[in-house]
Amino acid sequence: MNFYDLFLKPYATYETYQIVLEVIATIFGLLSVFFSIKKNIWVYPTGIVSTVLYVYILYKFGLLGDMMINFYYTVMSIYGWFLWSKSSEDNIHVEVSWATRKEWIFSGLLFFISIFLVTLVYYYKPFIDNHFSMENVQLGLYHLDWANWLDVFVTAIFLVGMWLMAKRKIENWIFWIVGDIICVPMMIYKGLGITSIQYFVFTAMAVIGYLEWKKGHRLQHSDDAI
Repeated sequence: MNFYDLFLKPYATYETYQIVLEVIATIFGLLSVFFSIKKNIWVYPTGIVSTVLYVYILYKFGLLGDMMINFYYTVMSIYGWFLWSKSSEDNIHVEVSWATRKEWIFSGLLFFISIFLVTLVYYYKPFIDNHFSMENVQLGLYHLDWANWLDVFVTAIFLVGMWLMAKRKIENWIFWIVGDIICVPMMIYKGLGITSIQYFVFTAMAVIGYLEWKKGHRLQHSDDAI
């Protein structure tokens, strides 16, 4: 399969506004990750634009788990925006730290709870797709393909990553790296070529983010020790 079949052919059947929305969401998503790397509070307003658009886009493409995570992103972005503004001396940049044992335990609980809840949503997907009518609908997980199951798993990963980012924990980048890598083939499979490229770039940016936050934390503590 060539580049055209993977990235361009699916768009032949899309409405122009859908393509435009995906491009805008991608641009603001990249801006959000850039500001996150810089520990800049603008990560949240730019991220909100991207996630709100993706809620609509992913609903249209049947990725309910990823749609839910983007809705969660929107809510957590408001929460994170509030936390970062309180924790920043200049109202722009923040200090970061490593997660505590308690926070790791909470992250584990959040991961498994989200897997259960997203699976439950997929169980009722036939009902949702039928405009919330049970007429001629069979509930279950029989309709899920590998991309849907990956969607369930990656949703849980991103839930934890977003929570850790709001708490300004360095480990948040590890979750973004793993989730972004998984999303590249999943988005190609679903015909969202632009978004798959975005996740590929996200992977590289997340690696940079992890190294930058880790370095910044080390330098901060070196300065404090002097």
